[in-house]
Amino acid sequence: MSESLAALAARVVAVRQRVAEACTRAGRDPAEVTLVAVTKTLPAATVRAAYAVGLRDFGENYAQELRDKALQLADLAELRWHFIGPLQRNKAQHVVGTAALIHTVASTALIERLAALAAQRGTAQGVLLQLNLSGEGTKSGARAEELPALLAALGAHPQQLHGIGLMTMPPQSADPQQTAPIFAALRQLRDTFADHWAADPAAAAARLGALSMGMSADYAVAIAEGATLVRVGSAIFGQRAP
Repeated sequence: MSESLAALAARVVAVRQRVAEACTRAGRDPAEVTLVAVTKTLPAATVRAAYAVGLRDFGENYAQELRDKALQLADLAELRWHFIGPLQRNKAQHVVGTAALIHTVASTALIERLAALAAQRGTAQGVLLQLNLSGEGTKSGARAEELPALLAALGAHPQQLHGIGLMTMPPQSADPQQTAPIFAALRQLRDTFADHWAADPAAAAARLGALSMGMSADYAVAIAEGATLVRVGSAIFGQRAP
């Protein structure tokens, strides 16, 4: 193993250990939490290296970048793509059927577009509904009060779209514990609408109502509040160039 690959493997082991420790503190099974490695702007070769050291779930923020990497890495049979960035309707064709899960669905218009594409392609697309619970204008996501309408729109396309849960991004904070109330609020909304969630076919442990929340700085806090998907980039790959 090359020095760089060994260093990557060591960082992956360290993150997984911290995930396991956070689960232990929360009285949870580590199998309930999927580690999504965020690879936006990184070359396909880096994804291939991360796959070689055991990672299987990868998050991309840009539709065309996802499309291109998926083509380059089509030989990696167990690789699962997650789309985690804002998705424009005119870019959705690059994502539907390529990403196992789209984390950032926040409008009925996008739901209709995704359903139409899934129908055309004969696929069932996994989606999460993204909520902006902080009220920040710079954050994407629907308001909490819009959730029933989004669930109704999803429910109109049960063969094309599988809504398996919720996603959020809290405000940035120097103290990760400050994000806990946002994560707890998302969990409460997930539980309030418990009857609406489809099963996640890729889940390591059976569960209903996925929660995509927590990144490199605060994933331990998110796990304590119930996260089932954590999106980790810099803790695995280091800081990206601006």
